[in-house]
Amino acid sequence: MQIKDRVEEKVAQAKKASRRLAHLGSTSKNKALLRMADRLVAEGALLKEENGKDLAAGREKGLSSAMLDRLELNDDRIGAMAEGLRQVAALPDPVGEVLRMWKRPNDLQIGKIRVPIGVIGIIYESRPNVTADAAGLCLKAGNAVVLRGGSEALHSNAVIAKILSDSAIDAGVPDGAIQFIDIPDREAVMHMLKMDRSIDLIIPRGGEGLIRTVCEHSTIPVIKHDKGVCHTYIDSEADEAMALRIAMNAKCQRPGVCNAMETLLIHRSVADTFLPELGRHLVAAGVEIRGCPETQKRIAGCKAATEADWTTEYNDLILSIRVVDSLTQAVEHITRYGSEHSEAIVTRDYARARRFLAEVDASAVYVNASTRFTDGFEFGFGAEIGISTNRLHARGPVGLEELTSYKYIVFGDGQIRE
Repeated sequence: MQIKDRVEEKVAQAKKASRRLAHLGSTSKNKALLRMADRLVAEGALLKEENGKDLAAGREKGLSSAMLDRLELNDDRIGAMAEGLRQVAALPDPVGEVLRMWKRPNDLQIGKIRVPIGVIGIIYESRPNVTADAAGLCLKAGNAVVLRGGSEALHSNAVIAKILSDSAIDAGVPDGAIQFIDIPDREAVMHMLKMDRSIDLIIPRGGEGLIRTVCEHSTIPVIKHDKGVCHTYIDSEADEAMALRIAMNAKCQRPGVCNAMETLLIHRSVADTFLPELGRHLVAAGVEIRGCPETQKRIAGCKAATEADWTTEYNDLILSIRVVDSLTQAVEHITRYGSEHSEAIVTRDYARARRFLAEVDASAVYVNASTRFTDGFEFGFGAEIGISTNRLHARGPVGLEELTSYKYIVFGDGQIRE
């Protein structure tokens, strides 16, 4: 069978299943999610075995340590996938929620209610947990899902998808609601992106190249997760001990993810005391530092930052640092170089914190906290499909509500329009 035919067959099955899934009750969906979670844990050995094949292939290809970290499945991460599904099951079902109800002068009652989007295509790279997160969220929101993961995680994604699909079917979910395209050829993605009569929404999750390709070729609406060039600004009124903890966490806790800090901005008045201490901690953690001339004066061994560094999402233990003269200059830097993902200020000054919140345009803006919290699990969404840097129709962590649309319902008593 040709690639085009195989893709169309899977999408057609998802489309057929979506009509029944849209009306499946909360009890049935939650039962399926819990069964999916239990099966993932029970099949942990198989998941790690298949994941080992992907990791071995990745090492042969020379993938970076950060990319291999994204790819790896261990007991904790399998448990986290299962916990994400359980949390989604515990969340209120968004489908059927009445958003608003009002009466017109002619006594027509008009309502606005949440409904599933339909069929959602997820195109993603590296992280196998996306398979579980996407399938679980789409199912709870009443959507069929077509998953197409990257070739680097093919074995991991395939086994996760099969476990999830089989478990869901056993629990009463329509057969075909969870589809996985096990075709590494790029042609499969190109076909998906043109199926606007069958797929209602595309969500890409991966590197800048993948996002650009999807946006350029899709005839289907796209919620994109653009690159994460995240900043932390250390204000002149910052608690320096707090600032050190936040900066180290934002950069080092897991550098290969999109909400890790890539650039640190610091007010000149605290640079002399803060930067040498931060530099020692960063070097001890294995971080390569690239800084402006003022930063180089204060951190031994710091490399010179280039213009390109300010716009780079490293996904690695590399950090750019710039000394600024004011909050205004910090905001201007973020506006010019940021990707509207996650931005943070560390300060004890309430007025400056409020100004930062008001003036910085991003999907998540923090005061005195690490940017690493921008994900659905930490926001209480159970899981997420990605962090949208779109302005329409979703922004920030894409959870259940963002995977629904709405429709109007109208109750009359024989009214006609004059």
